[in-house]
Amino acid sequence: MLLKVLGTAAGGGVPQWNCACPGCSGARARPDRRRRHASLAVRADDDHWYLVNATPDLADQIESTPALHPGPAARRTPVAGVVLTDAELDHTLGIARLREADRIEILATGPVRAALRDRAHLDDVLTPYAELTWRELSPRPVPLREGSAVEISAVPVSGKRPRYAAAGPDASAGPGVTATATAEPWVVALRLRDRRTGGTAVYAPALAAWPDAFQAAIAEADHVLLDGTFWDDDEPRRCGFSTCTATGMGHLPIAGPGGTAARLAPLAARCCYTHLNNTNPLVDPDAPQHRQLAALGLAVAAEGMEIAL
Repeated sequence: MLLKVLGTAAGGGVPQWNCACPGCSGARARPDRRRRHASLAVRADDDHWYLVNATPDLADQIESTPALHPGPAARRTPVAGVVLTDAELDHTLGIARLREADRIEILATGPVRAALRDRAHLDDVLTPYAELTWRELSPRPVPLREGSAVEISAVPVSGKRPRYAAAGPDASAGPGVTATATAEPWVVALRLRDRRTGGTAVYAPALAAWPDAFQAAIAEADHVLLDGTFWDDDEPRRCGFSTCTATGMGHLPIAGPGGTAARLAPLAARCCYTHLNNTNPLVDPDAPQHRQLAALGLAVAAEGMEIAL
């Protein structure tokens, strides 16, 4: 199994178009600090790859990854489909960029599929251009593609809906509310396993809770890529862009009481953070927080890195 990291930023990317925070200003001055929206490419077999989440940077991410380039036939592409961890805009807007395809295969949970079809009207918009084929993503492992040795399954980690699909308690309480992992599977972590090698990876770019099933998945994984949106719980409020804490916005913080770093440190797996917000000090490669992570055996995922399992 081969994974390629296509992006490591949270919604808006780094720099974010309307932000002049230190992280964004630093990325404008130093283009090497720029980060595309968090995404992953997974090789299902020698000729087919799946994109994990379809971000607004999708076209640029494909062009920056030679394995995803079309050819040798003029319109032949190795991109076989998209796997969605949730229905958030920064993980789904890129689907429209695939409209030139004859067919688009999308793996998603039931709530995510319903939101994109009924609220975002994705089928109505895209079917005049390309056929959309939906496959159910569930806790039951299934081949990523027919005949593939790579299995995929979903681990529910949050019932948080995107704002455009808010309803009932989520709508009345505001966009920062996060439902428990036992609610509808709006947000999932992905467990990817190669039956030939036994290699296992877990990808969780949004993590609002730490259910037992998630702990069990990462305990047996060889590599874990997970939510590093905010360094600490008060970061959104301290930076002035939200009245909610990180946890209230649906992202467990890295540091502090209940932070994910302390939970990851004992694992045997190689653990890397992704989905960094522009306010996170980790977007600066010289920030001392990198040394704190290194002392725990943790790191930040690098765009373009490959993971072979």
